[in-house]
Amino acid sequence: MSEHGFWGYRRANGTVGIRNQVAILAVMDNVNGVVKNLASLVRGTLPIPVWYGRGQFGADDVLFRRTQVGLAANPNIASVLVISLEKVSAQKVAAAIAESGKPVEWISVQDIGGTVEALAAGIRKLLPMVSAASAERPEFVPLSSLVLGVECGGTDTTSGIAANPALGYVADRVVESGGTVYLSETSEWMGAEQVLAKRARSEAISADIWAAVRRIEDSAVARGVDIRGANPVPDNIRGGITTIEEKSLGAIIKGGTTEIQGVLDYAVPAKGNGLYLMDTAAPAAESMTGLAAGGAQLILFSTGQMNIMGNLIAPTVKVTGNPRTAERLRDNVDVDVSAMLQGESLEAAGSRLLDFTLGVASGRLTKAEILGDEDIAISRIEPTV
Repeated sequence: MSEHGFWGYRRANGTVGIRNQVAILAVMDNVNGVVKNLASLVRGTLPIPVWYGRGQFGADDVLFRRTQVGLAANPNIASVLVISLEKVSAQKVAAAIAESGKPVEWISVQDIGGTVEALAAGIRKLLPMVSAASAERPEFVPLSSLVLGVECGGTDTTSGIAANPALGYVADRVVESGGTVYLSETSEWMGAEQVLAKRARSEAISADIWAAVRRIEDSAVARGVDIRGANPVPDNIRGGITTIEEKSLGAIIKGGTTEIQGVLDYAVPAKGNGLYLMDTAAPAAESMTGLAAGGAQLILFSTGQMNIMGNLIAPTVKVTGNPRTAERLRDNVDVDVSAMLQGESLEAAGSRLLDFTLGVASGRLTKAEILGDEDIAISRIEPTV
């Protein structure tokens, strides 16, 4: 396999999937049971249950629906069956997904006659969708077809000096090849925002970076929280991190060293190639959900002390630079770059990680996929009414 490409599924809108899943999407939480049962009855389907989806208004509702539609429109999804309790929301979400060119069907549980009828109709709708997906064959595509998300969790001192630089090496190769990289977790730009701002393509983008960090801090202050006192969190401190600046400077390197092309809102896809920042919450489930909804097909996740979670839509590669974690939690580690602590060069470790990344993009399963350590969590900005 060439290091400059991978085997993927080309979609009608020109994007490329690294998986070929038929998704069953819940519009709201009260149909999660139907979604999960359908997935258990039809092989080759991926259930996407959600929490909430009702009683959300204004900007919160916009963010929820945008994320939900973005997940279903991700290139890794071949087609979608939308399940809702009633017709209006089912049609609305299905129509939004169809704008991506993706085949989509919908079912309203109330209108079709309840759970049993919804399951029967769902099976009949899914049969041809799964059959069609199974007939598709991947083609070899250039690395420029990849949209890569980079994430970190369970951070310790090895993250900033081994795992994150290795991720950054891959991120730079993706960008240099014409691909796209998303760096998220806004609170982990704090203390390093001046470094990121200097790398912005324009003064306006630099201002967006400062504004995103200021918004996070102002929001915390408004709730009576000193975020600079709350971060690094206890497990970071146990792992040797002493200040938020130290943590952030180690974290941002996972996005590589290239020029920053823009700051994206949560779950909004980039309109061009290169390195983008995505304004997300730091917790992995929320951040990775935003990345996947923004079109990331694959996520590289660096971890010092181990966070086992992967994303349900975008295969998630766990990378550690901590030799104890690599041994003690080897069932969860995909790539061990701890040899960098003993002198392995960044180029050698980064090249190993790039090879593994291209393997996953071509179909190799990650440990999180094999073990089922996958989930989604859509960020919220308002309480439910």
